[in-house]
Amino acid sequence: MLNFVLAESALELVPKEIRKQPAVSSDARRRGKDASEILLDRSFHHSAMAKLKDSEKRGRPDLVHGALLSVTGTPLYLEGKVKVFVHTYDDVVVEVLPKTRIPKSYLRFRGLMEQVLSGKGDRLVKARPAKLPGFLKKEVVPDIAIGLSTQGRRMGLEDLAGRLMSADNPCVIVGGFPHGHFTPETLSAIDELVRIHEMPLEAHVVTSRLLYEFEKAVTVLNR
Repeated sequence: MLNFVLAESALELVPKEIRKQPAVSSDARRRGKDASEILLDRSFHHSAMAKLKDSEKRGRPDLVHGALLSVTGTPLYLEGKVKVFVHTYDDVVVEVLPKTRIPKSYLRFRGLMEQVLSGKGDRLVKARPAKLPGFLKKEVVPDIAIGLSTQGRRMGLEDLAGRLMSADNPCVIVGGFPHGHFTPETLSAIDELVRIHEMPLEAHVVTSRLLYEFEKAVTVLNR
């Protein structure tokens, strides 16, 4: 079983400090929702986000959607061999329960995440406040947690898959944000930091490549 964590993900409801900004209030009105119940999305709220802390890392739910589709569309996931967690920028952990199919439509995904993050619940996707180090220690309890970052040491995907396969309860952590690096808090939860390419790659690319190699390693082991 592989534990897959998308960390510091650019997935959050519009923060309180910008809910009255014109770009946000007009978007909320258009959708018939309160500003506190919609996802922060740079496509619509770019002007309002200018003064937000770490604005370059936030407001990209589409990136999270793409990465989740890359995980949940794999045979490995459909066979129940991958657990999926999304840790958000504002310290909420979204757990995708086994064999849940993420909506392929971004609009449906947005609606689902707004529902879950607003505390309205869903039987297949659950959310709760949690900082990443504590969540991993108490809930996942991996015997190794490997983070992927351009700041890590170089490791080929085949070797990385083998390293994960050698553990009983491995965890891999991929950044769910468009720019920047993991915070010191996230790094404190990581045992090994590795990079799979010299260039920074988008989360869905990293995810699809990693899951494919891990799947190959599982197939070889089961022969």
